[in-house]
Amino acid sequence: MIGFHAVTARLRHAPDSVREIYFDSRRRDPRMRALLDLARGRRLRVIEADGERLDSLARGGRHQGVVARVEQGARAADLGELLEDLTEPALLLVLDGVQDPHNLGACLRVADACGAHAVIVPKDRAVGITATVEKVASGAVETVPFFPVTNLARTLRELKERGVWVVGAAEQAGSDLYGARLQGPLAWVLGAEGEGLRRLTAETCDELVSIPMHGAVESLNVSVAAGICLFESRRQRRAAGSAGDVSKPLD
Repeated sequence: MIGFHAVTARLRHAPDSVREIYFDSRRRDPRMRALLDLARGRRLRVIEADGERLDSLARGGRHQGVVARVEQGARAADLGELLEDLTEPALLLVLDGVQDPHNLGACLRVADACGAHAVIVPKDRAVGITATVEKVASGAVETVPFFPVTNLARTLRELKERGVWVVGAAEQAGSDLYGARLQGPLAWVLGAEGEGLRRLTAETCDELVSIPMHGAVESLNVSVAAGICLFESRRQRRAAGSAGDVSKPLD
């Protein structure tokens, strides 16, 4: 694990999983002192290291002078259990084949910011949690349940059986985001960079909508699109005066 945001988040949310922290012996600035004070307050081992050692531990990643060795335990409970324990209608983000770790990290950060209950990805042909993802996510890896699933289409069908309305974002959809009813239990499905939703994924969705585009660009980065869709869902719930109690659009 590399970088100040990722390491600090792990120290705050899961300190027992941190084995040791390596830090740049040349850095004595307030940011480094604060991180080291936090680590020592958790009675963790901190080790001075030179730039070459840190570069080796980070495997080429931008470590900002801090690298942590951590134990990768279970990141979240079973998806079904998570849904059963929710006290408001589900708000999920499903990513269909996102392979860029920077995009996944940004999507996790957006999911955390809007209070999404989980991020779901396919195990194959998609990026998982890496040091780069953790760094870009700025702590969201520790706060947003993350579920890699074997069969994405089957998982979407299971969500639908649980009353979750599955909405896919697609550039060529006939209706747009602002005409959709998004107050109830909801899973947003967004496609990979440049490719969009796979055919089977799109066919499994209950509804497809597009994000209205008013300028010259034709598409948005997946994390930007995720933020627009998730926050529009939150806006509609707030405007309705409650979290909502419907699982699909009203006729």
